Amino acid sequence: MRDGNRRAFLADVGRGMLVASVGPALACDLGLASARADQESGTLSFGKLEPLVALLQDTPATRLLPILVEKLRAGTDLRTLVAAGALANARTFGGQDYTGFHAFMALAPAYQMAHELPENRQALPVFKVLYRNTSRIQAMGGRAKEVLHPVEPATLPPQRVGGEVLREATRQADQKRAEQVFAALAKGPVGEAFNHLQFAVQDEVDVHRVVLAWRAWALLDLTGKEQAHTLLRQSVRYCVNAEDYLVRNKRRPSDIRTILPKLLDQHRLLGRARGKRPAEDNWVEALSQTIYSGGRERAAAAVAAALAEGFTPEAIGEAIALAANRLILCDPGRQQADGDKPKGSVHGASVGVHASDAANAWRNIARVSNHRNTVASLIVGAYHTAGQNGGQNPQPYPLAEHLESIRTVKTADLLRETEAAIKAKDQARACALVQRYGERSQPPRPVFDLLLRYAVSEDGSLHAEKYYRTVREEFASIRLAFRWRQLVTLARVTASAHGYAAPGHAEACRLLGV
Repeated sequence: MRDGNRRAFLADVGRGMLVASVGPALACDLGLASARADQESGTLSFGKLEPLVALLQDTPATRLLPILVEKLRAGTDLRTLVAAGALANARTFGGQDYTGFHAFMALAPAYQMAHELPENRQALPVFKVLYRNTSRIQAMGGRAKEVLHPVEPATLPPQRVGGEVLREATRQADQKRAEQVFAALAKGPVGEAFNHLQFAVQDEVDVHRVVLAWRAWALLDLTGKEQAHTLLRQSVRYCVNAEDYLVRNKRRPSDIRTILPKLLDQHRLLGRARGKRPAEDNWVEALSQTIYSGGRERAAAAVAAALAEGFTPEAIGEAIALAANRLILCDPGRQQADGDKPKGSVHGASVGVHASDAANAWRNIARVSNHRNTVASLIVGAYHTAGQNGGQNPQPYPLAEHLESIRTVKTADLLRETEAAIKAKDQARACALVQRYGERSQPPRPVFDLLLRYAVSEDGSLHAEKYYRTVREEFASIRLAFRWRQLVTLARVTASAHGYAAPGHAEACRLLGV
């Protein structure tokens, strides 16, 4: 299902219009059927995908890639491999292992990256993430340590909003109760269960909390809706785990818990129709600056006011994405080395990459959810993006001196010099070259092709696939005046990440003969 079709589909679910929009054959699949369970053994089973799921859990990573190549040549497509990888990950980790859920969140982006590559190289990003996925599964004990098991649905209190009941259970860090509540909600329409889940997702600002929820939803295109309960319950468990961390470490929860309901009520946003007021470029830029430079409460209030004034959610989302983008362009880089992230680097779990991935997830959730979650996601997204600019450079990359140093005239030379800058890990020059290329109104595809090559070959500290997909989506949806900034940031992150080859990539290239 194409992105636009999926968004329309989900929006219709939220308005109770599914049968009319997709027809009775698909509508009869509405229930979020849990994966079939062997009740005697207490394990989840995934039907025809089960042998492949088990293989991805049981195979040592050192033996995995030749098997995947054999599967591919025997007719198993990449879509099926990714679906099995997602289910193997979910069953093993349940959304509660850092490296594990990062591998999960990279699966759909890797599949989408595959379709931008020549046919003989399409397996590379998928194999890269599946290798990482199985490596982590094996490191954590394989099937013997899997954490997702069948769960009995709770009886929900009558006259209560399901999302509020779920949020109450997650705030109490009651995993059993939260999972049972969600299992009950999962018996209803797919989109409505996703809408209820947002009450818990919006209850804290955490990049993994929101990106995990969005990427789990995006994977349903590949696994099928019958696996929705398995994939989405990971978010429930993540939220419970995060709450338990707050309690154990005596941390205060985020003020968004009081700010969001206050703003919804103050501006009467739940009773307003969806805004249709267009926004000029200057208005979007100004709102993005408010979000970037102001405090979190101020940013949330500005977005709530904009929603009340009738501006379109898409324009407001653009401002959030621009503010997150600026966090990369103004990043001074790490003050000290951290593993495969050297001093001065901005890739991996940097403030800007995290902010951009989170903003993209909040925007996507706002697009596909019901009205309540559209406005709430944008308010929380603005709050989440704001308040992170401490210690940043006053001006974004590329600086004037970076641009002045570009003497190249020919467009082809700009691309060659960009690649050289990436290999030299020269972030400033890579940014300047890509900006100069964009100023010539050249097609963006050659730049994407260049940067995609390194998003596949380099490790990226768990974030390469997600961030590449974030840039692709934002470039496609944001207005022309701001579009090229996305590619400039991708160039910077790509140069930062160069020099750390992805485990398994060289072997995959050899096996595929590319």
